[in-house]
Parts: sequence; C-alpha cells; structure tokens
Amino acid sequence: GTQDNNSSCGPSRTTDHEGIFNEDWTVLVGGDGYEPQIDPTDPNVVYAQYQYGGLARYDFTTGERVFIAPQPGAGERQLKWNWNTPLLISPHNPKRLYYGAEKLYRSDDRGSSWQAMSPDLSRKVDRNKLEVMGRVWSVDAVAKNDSTSFWGSLIAISESPKQADLVYAGTDDGLIHVTENGGETWRTIKSLPGVPDMSYVEDIEASRHDVDTVYVVVDNHKRGDFKPYVLKSTNRGKSWRSIGTKLHRGPAHALVEDTVDPNLLFVGTEWGLNFTQDGGKSWHALSGKLPTIDVRDLEIQRREDDLVVGTFGRGIYILDSIAPLRVPKAGLGAAPVLFSIEDAWLYVERDRWSGKHSRGKNYWSAANPPFGAVFNYFLPEGLQTRKAARRKAERERLKKGEDNPYPSWETLRREDREKAPAIVLTVRDAAGAVIRRVTGPTAKGFHQVAWDLRYPPSDPIELSPPKDRPPWYEPPVGPLVLPGTYTAQLAQRVDGKWKTLSKPMSFVVKPLDQGSPLVTKDRGALLTFQKQTAELWRSARGAAESLKELKRRLSHVEAAIDRTPAADESVRGRARGIETQVEDLSTALVGERTRRSRNEPAPWSISQRLGSIVYGHWHSQAEATATHQQAFAIAKKDLAAALTKLKAVHGQLSSLEKELEAMGAPWTPSRIPSLPADASPTP
Repeated sequence: GTQDNNSSCGPSRTTDHEGIFNEDWTVLVGGDGYEPQIDPTDPNVVYAQYQYGGLARYDFTTGERVFIAPQPGAGERQLKWNWNTPLLISPHNPKRLYYGAEKLYRSDDRGSSWQAMSPDLSRKVDRNKLEVMGRVWSVDAVAKNDSTSFWGSLIAISESPKQADLVYAGTDDGLIHVTENGGETWRTIKSLPGVPDMSYVEDIEASRHDVDTVYVVVDNHKRGDFKPYVLKSTNRGKSWRSIGTKLHRGPAHALVEDTVDPNLLFVGTEWGLNFTQDGGKSWHALSGKLPTIDVRDLEIQRREDDLVVGTFGRGIYILDSIAPLRVPKAGLGAAPVLFSIEDAWLYVERDRWSGKHSRGKNYWSAANPPFGAVFNYFLPEGLQTRKAARRKAERERLKKGEDNPYPSWETLRREDREKAPAIVLTVRDAAGAVIRRVTGPTAKGFHQVAWDLRYPPSDPIELSPPKDRPPWYEPPVGPLVLPGTYTAQLAQRVDGKWKTLSKPMSFVVKPLDQGSPLVTKDRGALLTFQKQTAELWRSARGAAESLKELKRRLSHVEAAIDRTPAADESVRGRARGIETQVEDLSTALVGERTRRSRNEPAPWSISQRLGSIVYGHWHSQAEATATHQQAFAIAKKDLAAALTKLKAVHGQLSSLEKELEAMGAPWTPSRIPSLPADASPTP
C-alpha cells in the first residue's frame, strides 16, 4: 500500500536476470493504500484497502475486484474508519477476515458478509473538543477535519497463531482490548507502564511461540514525544514490561517476532530498522544498504526465512535469509562460521532482450536476490598477508612509543613472494565429488557469496579480462548441475597453507516447476551432452589460443632470422611454410577471415559449430536438438583432425626454434637460451 499511489502487488524476485521491472507489478485498487493481505492458501486472492475503510477483494485469475467493506446497518451512521484501517486474515482459517472501524468486524466467507464481534472499542471522545496546537478550534477553521482520520477507531489487530479466537485490538486513542472467546467478552487495557495515556497503538503482535505472549508498539509523536515504546506481556495483556528502552532512532512503528527464535525480534522506527537477539535486553541497528528511512511494516516470509521491510517513501527492502541472526553474536566465538544454507531453485534466468541496454539507462529495475545457492559466513578476523600482519604489529609498537626494527631480507623476500590469502567454499555432490570452488571476501565480518549452480566454465583463463565490456556481454558459464543434495565447506588458503574452517553444510538444489512441456525429463542425458560439449569447447578454444601463441612465436622467429647471419632464405621459407599451416588451421578452427572480412559467406568453423551449442542451448533446460547433436558430431570429427595437425605444426616450429638457437639467433618466446660452446673468458 502506498500513499496517493494505490495498492500494488509485485514479485520479490523474478526469473529475469535483469531483475524486477515496473511491468511486473499490478495495481490492485486505487487511493491511499495500507496493508494488503494475501490468502495463504490461494495467492490469486488478495485483499487491498484505501482510505476510510475501502476494501476490495482482487482476483488475479480474472483481474476482477469486488468491494467488500462492511456497511452500517439500517438507520446507523457511517462507521468511523481510520485512514489506515487494520485488516487481518486469521492464521487459523484463510476465509476468516478481521476488519476494524470503531468496532471489530469478522467475516467467515472472504468478505461476502460481516458480523460485528465487539461494541465500540474507542474512548468515545469527541475529537472536536480536543486541543490542536494548544486550543480548541471552531467549526469554520480552515480545512477543519478535512483529509484526516476519524478519531476513535481501531489501528492494530492480531489473533494468536497458537489459539483461535484469542484476539487483540488496539485503538488510535490508546486502548488495547483482548477477547479470548471470539468476541463474546472483552477485557480492556487502558494504560501501559511508562506510556502516556491516549497514545496511538500502532502495532500488536501475538507471539508465534507462546500463547500467552503478546507485543505492542505505541507511537506518541503527534504530541512531540519521539520515544520508542515497545512492550511485552506474558499473560495476555494483564501486565506489561518495556523492552524498548534501549531502542534508538525515533518512534517505533512495527514489530515482528522471528518464526524460529522467540528472542529474535525486529522493530521498525522512524529512522530505520533494529533487531534484538535477547528479547529486547539489547538492540542493534540493521543498516547496510538500507537508507535512513521510516520503517512502517515488517513481515517474515516463512518459507524463505526472508525479512520484508516496508518503508514510507523508499520502497520495499528484503533481507534475504535471517538465519545468521539466529546465532547470537556472543555465540559466534573466535572461529569462522558457515551458516545453514537454504535450498536453491534451479532454473535458467530469463533474458527479455529489452533491458537497460535496449531501453536506455533510465529504464528502472530493481535487483533480484543472488541467483543460485547462497552462502553466508562470518570471519571473526580478516585474513592477512605476512606484510599486513607485520605492519599491524608495527603500528601497535608505534602507539606504545617502541622501536620498529628493520625486517630481515629473508622476511621481506617471503613477503614479496606471498600470494594473497583466499576464502574458498568447496561445493561437492552427494557422492563427494568436487563440483565447484567459489571464492569469497576475506575481510572481518559477515559475507555472502553465491554459486550459480553450474560446473566451471571451460573457456580459456583470462588473467586480465577487458575492462570495457559491451552491455550485452555475458560471462562464460558451464553446464547446469542436476537437482539433488550438495554440500559446501568453508576453507582458507593463507601463505600457501590450506585450512578447513567448517564442517560440510548440506542443501538441496530443486528445480523450479514453471509448467513447461519443453523442459527435459531426462536431465542426466542433458548434462552428459553438455559436459561432452564443454570438453570439446575447452579443446577448441584452447587450440585457438594455441594458434595465437604460435603466430606470436612465428612473428618473433621471422624477425630473429633477419638478425641471424647464419640463417639463409631456406630457413625463412620453412617459417613461411609453418605460417601457412597455422593460417589454414585458424580457418578450420575460427573461420576464414578472407571471405568474412568482406562480408561474404564462408564455411562454418569448428568454433562456430560448438558456439551454436554453447550459446544456443546451454541457457535452456530443453533436451539437445537434433541440429545441435549434428553440430557436435561434425565439430568432434573436424576438431580431431585439427588437433593432429596442430601438434605437428607445433613440433615443426619447435624444431626450427632449436636450429635458430644453434645458429646463435636472438631470443624468441618459448625458447630457453643455451650456453655457448666455449663460454670460458679470454685471458
């Protein structure tokens, strides 16, 4: 729900590799939205609101909406709906709705009919007799009561997930009501310890873990009071204690209790998001990429363990997997930790070919969560090189006013030769075979990396890849793995020494059923074909790079012949003969440049045939087409012949280079110089 911009519904992630776009969203109903509710048994049924109690039931299947708000009975006055009207789907019956004006209404048929289950629950105070800005105003005051809420109405509703008909209701004039029998009788709480009377009861949360526990969030900022009021009761509201005294960053607005750990609570305030791991004894700010913003609503997506954060004016933020926060900081200790790993959805990311590189940089999108299996880990200390450790120790001695002795040459030599430390997550299949190694950040603190559910790419290694890639560039990938159980294990490599940091953590790779009849039923056969293609691709790309290396060597050889008196034209002729063979091999492997450079059709090369599979089939879960299988067979036969010729040419060039070395030619690449026959000094 958004102020002045309707109530809308959209995905928290898509299968599109460019993320979530405006067109992925649907407007449910107009006006000033509040808190839509989704039927937990049928996601096509959504209830959405607008100001003054407007309520619609939206059907995604048909795109139809029915307006279902309770109406006053014959002769009754208009109901006093707040601008932000509380709506709740019962955790015990998805057809049961609760909706609050000054009375609490209940429907057992998805809003087709309503019954009042309470009397007027407000203080029944006339708002026109209240002081505003220090005085009571006349009926003729400018915009008197325009675009404001009817005062004296419900704001918060919660039904205990542990017990049906145990319902809590809070009002904007500071009352909390409790019924333990579905509205037959009510008990009223008129004041809370430490909270000014008549403060706005903004949120109520009945515990998911204990039937007697309930939390309440109260906001009094309209009276210039910016304290956060968060309270807890363990006896259904008969007594309360504050758990928000150590909160900071403005008035509190929303609370949610973790679905697993009852001591893990999240609270949204005027200035951000906070969490506690000890039931409110201490609080910590959750910031990261979350801006300083008014957090108005919090939900936990129970299947994914994600925290969903609704803000006023800056959109929706999602903290993917709150599982790491279930480990108290004090319990982390001095050892690195690899947290539990959520199951990963297996699919191929969609490419619309209509993203920012086609529509311009102003085409807006929101990022998806990382694709694949996501690994979260904690390092109590960052990994350091010898040099970094020495400098840290020197800084400490400097602070104490102590000397810093000059390191020995052996110490400096070992520093200069040391490789950077690395964090490595090793992924294995159910049989224990290594599938992939994923590297991650080495600094102190929490980190997250993802594995793309693929085998390693078989493309040649690029130590210095180009910095300026075209916007449509996609990095090389390997074949998709099979669904099944995998493990990941955390380890470090420091100063060349390998050390395991965690036990293997298990997770499941599960296919996302998108209902396509084209997805293969024999994933094993698909993987076998892609692995075979990957091996041919590795050989073909490697052969092409070898040809580049041969051309470089030949260029140096021809230049060296000019500077070698003992080399005659027959030597140059042999070099030219080798060069011709290299060019012919290049034509077979990567294509004929003579015709292609003049935009004329040329015979397909080995790389073109294999590329037609890698780029034309690997981003699909469909079985290999007959065309791709034919391309594989042709490429395999041609590549075998090309590799035989390549080895022969390589041997010819190596022989020529040895002869040039014997002739005293200047050094050329790949040749190791020999000592002259008579290397003794002349007297």
